[in-house]
Amino acid sequence: MFIFFLLGLAIGSFLNVVINRTESGEDVVSEPSHCPKCRKKLLWYELVPLFSFVVQIGKCRGCGQRISSQYPLVELFTGVFFALAYSTLFSSAAVFGADFLTLLKFGWLLLAVSFFIIIFVYDFKTYIIPDRFVYPAIALAFIYNAAVHFLRPCDFSLACPVWNDFFAAGLGFGFFFFLIVLSRGRWMGGGDAKLAIFMGLVLGWPKILAALFLAFFVGSIVGLTLIATRKKGLQSQIPFGPLLAGASLVVLFFGEGLINWYLGLLGF
Repeated sequence: MFIFFLLGLAIGSFLNVVINRTESGEDVVSEPSHCPKCRKKLLWYELVPLFSFVVQIGKCRGCGQRISSQYPLVELFTGVFFALAYSTLFSSAAVFGADFLTLLKFGWLLLAVSFFIIIFVYDFKTYIIPDRFVYPAIALAFIYNAAVHFLRPCDFSLACPVWNDFFAAGLGFGFFFFLIVLSRGRWMGGGDAKLAIFMGLVLGWPKILAALFLAFFVGSIVGLTLIATRKKGLQSQIPFGPLLAGASLVVLFFGEGLINWYLGLLGF
């Protein structure tokens, strides 16, 4: 598990590059890593995930400006969720003896986690869910589901994982499309509806409901808190993508426990 935590740290460092360079319009691949403030080219020992941030006390060695806490947080959480993905599917060194379908699911989990983290952070910073993130995420989710169906064909019922995920994607999109039409785009944006498709394809039914409920529940608490502390007004915008992406990550790994706990409270 620790190996995949370290892998997550490294991938998280790359996700930071994708997020920041997409926002600034820079090329993601060709340009070497540099300080966004003084443009100093970073050396290899300044690029070690988490470690470099701690050693440098969160400051650039060139200009002395503070490094955004986004960098270590994205690296840390990517590492944690990668480790969770491993522990969800494997025990000890079982990854080396797993069948192809399990390995495919594991790879897809890591990819889905990466997309959710990118969308969470980017929408939190900019209030935008770019099509360049969500469209590839949806396309890869369709390809993954098609591959699973090809490897393990099943009928057209919701008991089939593939059709279950497609149903959840349609339900999620339909719900947000209804809110957009009802509010004439004032309550939700098109990016949220597209993200709901990806959520459905990853989570399936009924986990999509748990994720939506969790996102709206947390969103209401955050919104009321911001209004009570006068940091936001009734007409202020709050990015909903981070709530959807964050809820999806929680439900992806803890959804069954949350659903069983909630049903237990209701007496089921």
